[in-house]
Amino acid sequence: MTTTSAATSAGSVTSALNAADNVSSAQSIQNQFLTLLTTQLQNQDPTSPMDNMQLTSQLAQISTVEGISNLNTTLKSISSQMGLSQSISATSFIGKSVLVQGNSILLGTDSTTGTAVTTPFGINLSGAAADVKVNITNSSGALVKTVDLGSMNAGIYSYDWSGQTSGGAAAPNGSYSFNVTATDASGNAVTADPLTYGQVGSVAYGSNGPVLNLGTAGTTSLSGVYKVFSTINDSISV
Repeated sequence: MTTTSAATSAGSVTSALNAADNVSSAQSIQNQFLTLLTTQLQNQDPTSPMDNMQLTSQLAQISTVEGISNLNTTLKSISSQMGLSQSISATSFIGKSVLVQGNSILLGTDSTTGTAVTTPFGINLSGAAADVKVNITNSSGALVKTVDLGSMNAGIYSYDWSGQTSGGAAAPNGSYSFNVTATDASGNAVTADPLTYGQVGSVAYGSNGPVLNLGTAGTTSLSGVYKVFSTINDSISV
């Protein structure tokens, strides 16, 4: 008669379970475990039977495995519900103006008033800064205007460029870029990420969740939105 050692470890039983084919549910895992345990008991060495502690230990394993399987099922259900909620929330962004990572500014002219019109830009300041400057450059990389914002607390800020150069002249219509430099009271650099303007035209759904389409500003996930503008522009003119 073929015998199985009573000292079969918990790891041996677990390995056998992992190698089994049909382990897609807690019930199938439990059935396979009980089959293995019954076979082990039937073929154990009569002179050295499994003691109560070993049996209790192996029975405890099935409770743990079943509990983990049920927990995974619950987590998948919660994840699915969160994904559905996120997808529904994403549609509320359509038509809204937002700030996302980027460093572009568009300058044009209002056809009614003839005044300069620019897309807002923003700054995501990681910490308090004693001195913050914004440098706006044209498509050739030439400096057009430097805006000295002075000291600022950490936070997200949005601005409207007047469309004028540092000398007060009107800059030509077109695409511009900007960068931000910030330092604290000791002269150490403070992280200041540039933010650019975009308007959500549509929402796409991919494997990683909803994606907002921003036209010329590209695309972004919901987590990439730093600010949503109200119908009234609340940016500061510079």
